[in-house]
Amino acid sequence: MFKKILIANRGEIACRVIKTAKKMGIKTVAICSDPDLNSPHVNLADEYINIGGNTSAESYLIIEKIIKAVENSNADAVHPGYGFLSENVAFRDEVNKIGKIFIGPPSQAISLMGDKIESKKIAKEAGVSVVPGGLDVIKDLKKALSESKKIGFPLMVKASAGGGGKGMRIAFNEKELKENFNSAVNEAKSSFGDDRVFIEKFIEFPKHIEIQVLGDQFGNFIHLGERECSIQRRHQKVIEEAPSSFVDNQLREKMVDHAIKLSKAVGYYSAGTVEFVVDKNKNFYFLEMNTRLQVEHPVTELITGIDLVEQMIKVAYGEKLEVQQKDIQFNDTKKLVYFLVIDNPCIKDDFPKKVNKNYFCKGNKLDDEQVEIQDGKLIIGMLHEAKYCEPSDLRKISANKITGRFCPYRNSTPIEELKSGMGNVFIKLAR
Repeated sequence: MFKKILIANRGEIACRVIKTAKKMGIKTVAICSDPDLNSPHVNLADEYINIGGNTSAESYLIIEKIIKAVENSNADAVHPGYGFLSENVAFRDEVNKIGKIFIGPPSQAISLMGDKIESKKIAKEAGVSVVPGGLDVIKDLKKALSESKKIGFPLMVKASAGGGGKGMRIAFNEKELKENFNSAVNEAKSSFGDDRVFIEKFIEFPKHIEIQVLGDQFGNFIHLGERECSIQRRHQKVIEEAPSSFVDNQLREKMVDHAIKLSKAVGYYSAGTVEFVVDKNKNFYFLEMNTRLQVEHPVTELITGIDLVEQMIKVAYGEKLEVQQKDIQFNDTKKLVYFLVIDNPCIKDDFPKKVNKNYFCKGNKLDDEQVEIQDGKLIIGMLHEAKYCEPSDLRKISANKITGRFCPYRNSTPIEELKSGMGNVFIKLAR
């Protein structure tokens, strides 16, 4: 097994990787920018390297700096976490060039699934259900209007290199397409340095379902069920539910089959997530594949008991999957599990005035950073005041008792974490 791993990330995910590495007896190396010198991930790691810079663009996104840190630390492998360089093929290749192991999928899979147009083509060739349209780059409005006649309205203009809702526009008629096409192109160029867009059918009243897959380098694959993230704000996930109350066994089997079929088609291994959009009639269509550990992976871990980071490390080392599909048990009879993300753009300066400042501090402290919070209705109030979504969408999460784990980015009070936008809250709702 690896003796030492460098984590090419910061904050909560770096702490998360360190926790599993310690459990496995693997030493860890943290990297940090100048402002992050006193961050928890630096203190938790066995050693750290300051790569300098004040911003992410000057530190965590500079491949040369991180590669130098890997060499200087003599680490055996690199875990990229999520975000930053986690899906950067050039970074993965540079790690391999210096004789180190990248803890994640192969370059080919990252490259093929990172392009939304190419990934759709591959999915279709593999027999995976895809949304109508979206197989060609749309270079101008004239072509867009022509394509709209084939697909039909409503439709969506999407950036090929996009993510996080950037470069996306919905058009319900020709007038809206004319108004929104150029803005989608411009946003794609400014956000990703790539102005390619495509058009596909817009699925009305959709459910957003993602399948967690896990594979090794010997062609073995299992799935760890689905997560539903239909409640979103500006195409950003707010709540993650697993298992989905919308997905029945028949639909689950079909989606899982397509997810694994796609994974095999691109020679995938490690942890990955295949995302689908499902219409009201339970027709499902491939959306994209995330070739990394997702932010919301703890939700799957909570209902399966499988440590995904541990599995990623073992697969990267060259081990076969130690669990088979028959070994996976889903804890869906006793509780529902949700994941709540607080993102900075949604938090206004006056946000703390709208809710009880001590809200997340209420209750009794438990082991392993657990807190017990009474009256789940406050969650709804908080979300509503922060304008995440309408409270009517969140009625199902009301509960008399909520137990949750708060994962602070820095050692400050929870409400301060919310204000800074760095807080992740994992919530288990008891039925």
